[in-house]
Amino acid sequence: MSQPRFVEGNLFRHTVVMSVTASVGLMALFVVDLVNMVYVSWLGDPVLTAAVGYGSAVMFFLTAVGIGLSIGVSALVARAVGAHDRALARRRATEGLVLSGLIGVAVAALVLPLLPWAVATLGAEGRVATEALHFLRLSLPGMPFLILGMVGAAVLRAHGRARDGMMVTVWGAAVLAALDPVLILWAGWDLTGAALAGWGSRLTMAVMALVPVARLQGGFSPVTAGGLRWAAQPLLAISAPAMLTQLATPVGQAIVTRLVAGHGPEAVAGMTIAGRLTPVAFALIFALSGAMGPIISQNLGAGKMQRVRRSFLDAILFMGMVIAGMSGLLYLARPVIAALFQAEGLTRDILYLFCGPLSLLFFFNGLIFVANAACNNLGAALQSTAVNWARHTLGTLPFAVWLGAIYGAEGVLIGQSVGGVVFGLLAIWLAWRVVHQRTA
Repeated sequence: MSQPRFVEGNLFRHTVVMSVTASVGLMALFVVDLVNMVYVSWLGDPVLTAAVGYGSAVMFFLTAVGIGLSIGVSALVARAVGAHDRALARRRATEGLVLSGLIGVAVAALVLPLLPWAVATLGAEGRVATEALHFLRLSLPGMPFLILGMVGAAVLRAHGRARDGMMVTVWGAAVLAALDPVLILWAGWDLTGAALAGWGSRLTMAVMALVPVARLQGGFSPVTAGGLRWAAQPLLAISAPAMLTQLATPVGQAIVTRLVAGHGPEAVAGMTIAGRLTPVAFALIFALSGAMGPIISQNLGAGKMQRVRRSFLDAILFMGMVIAGMSGLLYLARPVIAALFQAEGLTRDILYLFCGPLSLLFFFNGLIFVANAACNNLGAALQSTAVNWARHTLGTLPFAVWLGAIYGAEGVLIGQSVGGVVFGLLAIWLAWRVVHQRTA
């Protein structure tokens, strides 16, 4: 087992290196996902673009489960690494992967019969609803493989193997990039091709995560039913609140999708494209929340509390620098982005709005990411759950309804961002209190 890497050295550098390497993998996947949307938009049918948007809103519920599980497994493995307990780290990784796979299968099986209700609740009707259901029924059964890939990559990062964790998503993105144009455009399979390409990508991620994990830790520990029951308690103590925290995001997005749906397929298409741009532009921020976990947990396991506090502050500084730089680039690239997606009318208006003030306001969402990462790794996961749910309900619905009634579809998105300002500031203040209490 590798020695803990984050208990010595410059913390800001560790934060940057972990975030950049993790974001390369994330960005590779998100860029190809964005290209997927470009291919769908080139079919010249806004109904298909809107259908992918509805499908993505539902699929993110499964992704949120994977994020929550990866947070829990990463925290437990990193603590064992920080304490130099090789056997415990291997056991935590093995049992975490098995439990994650079982949970992924169970959740997918539960959601599958609920798809018609979910699509209707989001506001999809007619052909849009039919296409969204078709896309989801093909895509959903492959989600447990994505969860295994996410958790495996988290185990690698918990050992400080940032590059190996990055390559999990890089390979997944490469397969998606190869399959998308063939299946969507050349074969003419439209959304069927997009769903099948997703299957190939998820299977690749699972394999590319499990193989290096096995090599790194000298194989996997034996698994028994009793051992899994024992392992479930500490894992779910972290992952269950983390999953609940992550599930707040798709709930908030579902609220926004429902409100935007009342303004027609063009509005939903614009929102969908902006939603695809967000993780590409801010991949470093999405990666930061995962990068912070091993840094905090290793130093916590090693008893280096001053470094825990410093890593929290460095994460905020790094996040602010990224938001400012990317927002400027998005503003300058607005005409190119609109032309790439052949966006016109309301779709283009929404894209221009996102590439201007709304991207700057993402700073406050970034504060929530940093706060959640700190709380999840310092034993205050329920606090991040409460803040996240408040942000995506009380911080979304009233503002989106109010400004949507005044400014239409654009007002809905403005309202969503304004609510994030209030709860971003609240989240970071509460998290700072937790950091001080746990490291005193």
